[in-house]
Amino acid sequence: MISARVQLLLASWFCVCSAEDYFLDDLIGLGRRFDGIGGLSGGGATSRLLINYKEPYRSQILDYLFKPNFGASLHILKVEIGGDAQTTDGTEPSHMHSEKDENYFRGYEWWLMKEAKKRNPNITLIGLPWAFPGWIGNGTNWPYTFPDITANYVVSWVIGAKHYHDLDIEYIGIWNERDFNAKYITVLRDALDRAGLKDVSIIAADGNWDISNALLTDPYLNEAVGVIGVHYPGTTTVKEALLTGKRLWSSEDYSTFNNDIGAGCWARILNQNYINGRMTSTISWNLIASYYEDLSFGGDGLMTAEEPWSGNYVVESPIWITAHTTQFTQPGWTYLDTVGHLAQGGSYVALTDGKGNLTVVIETMSHNHSQCIRPALPPYSVSPQTATFRLKGSFAALTELQQWYTKFDFETKKDVLFKKTNSIKIQNGYFNLTLDVDEVYTITSVSGGQKGLYPDPPISAPFPRKYFDDFNVRNPPFSEAPYFADQTGVFEYFNNLTDPGPHAFTLRQVVTQRPVTWAYDADQTISVVGDHNWQDLTVSCDIYIENMNGGVFIAARVDQAGESVKNAMGVFFWVFANGTYKVTNDIGGKKVLAEGLSGTQPGIWHTLTLTVKGYFAFGMMNGYPLWKNAVVLQPKNGWAAIGTHTYEFAQFDNFLVNAETDLH
Repeated sequence: MISARVQLLLASWFCVCSAEDYFLDDLIGLGRRFDGIGGLSGGGATSRLLINYKEPYRSQILDYLFKPNFGASLHILKVEIGGDAQTTDGTEPSHMHSEKDENYFRGYEWWLMKEAKKRNPNITLIGLPWAFPGWIGNGTNWPYTFPDITANYVVSWVIGAKHYHDLDIEYIGIWNERDFNAKYITVLRDALDRAGLKDVSIIAADGNWDISNALLTDPYLNEAVGVIGVHYPGTTTVKEALLTGKRLWSSEDYSTFNNDIGAGCWARILNQNYINGRMTSTISWNLIASYYEDLSFGGDGLMTAEEPWSGNYVVESPIWITAHTTQFTQPGWTYLDTVGHLAQGGSYVALTDGKGNLTVVIETMSHNHSQCIRPALPPYSVSPQTATFRLKGSFAALTELQQWYTKFDFETKKDVLFKKTNSIKIQNGYFNLTLDVDEVYTITSVSGGQKGLYPDPPISAPFPRKYFDDFNVRNPPFSEAPYFADQTGVFEYFNNLTDPGPHAFTLRQVVTQRPVTWAYDADQTISVVGDHNWQDLTVSCDIYIENMNGGVFIAARVDQAGESVKNAMGVFFWVFANGTYKVTNDIGGKKVLAEGLSGTQPGIWHTLTLTVKGYFAFGMMNGYPLWKNAVVLQPKNGWAAIGTHTYEFAQFDNFLVNAETDLH
């Protein structure tokens, strides 16, 4: 005989309510602990342009992301542990390019974590590798051959975060979306413990649910793993994961354009990841679309900040969908067991802090207006409805609740985003809501929510047609030069102590061994810059070949980068240490447009100039014509770029681009 209490619980959980009444009762039973909502910077180089914004715009953007009770008010920041390799939209530098090299000031993730922590001291910080520097693989594309070496490498990043930046990393991952290795995970747990980092929990395996089975049969692995993290679960879980008793997270999700449909996707999964899958944390890939839009997945992220040269940024609707949950809950709150789907479509979750506070988040997103890029969304329907909520247990004494409201209007485009409306009066423990389609509500006892607002940023503008950088920065705040987006290899500011003259400060490519890759890195290193719409332009740069067998290039109309960088086309002007040059239509150097003698030597500065106009390209070295009238039929447009022939040291200085026309 099933008791009435259990029947009520089952009806709530499996959505078989006999009427459109929904019980909010913390005495009937509590669900899982809520672990927070987050964003992911990395995987890769997705925050690349953010650091180049000038104040006050940079701080404004950061406030919209991290400042409590202002914008997204994120609870979690997850970052890539840079591995010197292409990981979606660029490369992020490792803290150890080689086994004897340690530098905890490369890249911008340290800075971003500190800025997040400055705004929210309680924010949870997570690190995850996508790739590893080549020495970790010892000549292979596999990081687990010597698990102790890989574990110590990751532990050093955690220690460096604390020692140099006073950042406490709370969770660490294994290897993004790659097969897990049980031995490595146990070795990593042991290495963390021996380093005094017992409080740092391991998330595994940042891919599918497969590790669940292993946890059920391997007690050592089970003890080592703190959280099962899965990517793009489609709001569902598997029984084996539930049987482990572990916390379950959607440790990477969303990955969708940040328009209103993307916001609808985000609203739906933030609720239903728990309702359908018992996942207690959801982390957005990515945090912010702050990379060139024509790279992979351009325009993803909770908001957009891709024009540091103009100062323009856009607070997209996913920011305010996030706020519906984050501004009125905190990690450590608990889901009620009485949560589920609404009778006419949509869903609701309810959480409590255990002190009498209640927050209910309701979404009625329709199928066509809440599709994520992945996975496919099964058919369902939503229609207008009236829902009656009954407050019991600790909530029975509540007489009034705050109400925040979002309405997506896909016909008129006149959305209402995160608006505080009239409070709800509770009568005899009841309140009613009339729900339309494509809406989000937060009903809460928590006050203090705010739709933060700054004056409009500057208007959007294309990348400057004329751009120059001499890299003369004595103490650079960041290791990378503004706007250069490394796609294979890593280009860093360099103090050339052997040249006290005009080339004392340069940009140097520093990766000398192919990394343990995650994507399809090119065999040549490359950093792109500028406007993908550029057509006719001149690129000039001083170059310095360091390797006796090396070579460098400057390029124009580079059409592909990101995960497709290996297939990039454009006009590539190469010079080599053996005194030759080559002009190719591809980064691989196979489609030769011109070639000959250049007289270039290692250890000597040369100036290369490339001009592309219409269907023809011209090249000069040291101010003198070297080749001309190379026929360029494709591509029609693309970025400017610099790079090297192999993974090798090489330097660049006095970079100049002059784009005459473009497609804007």
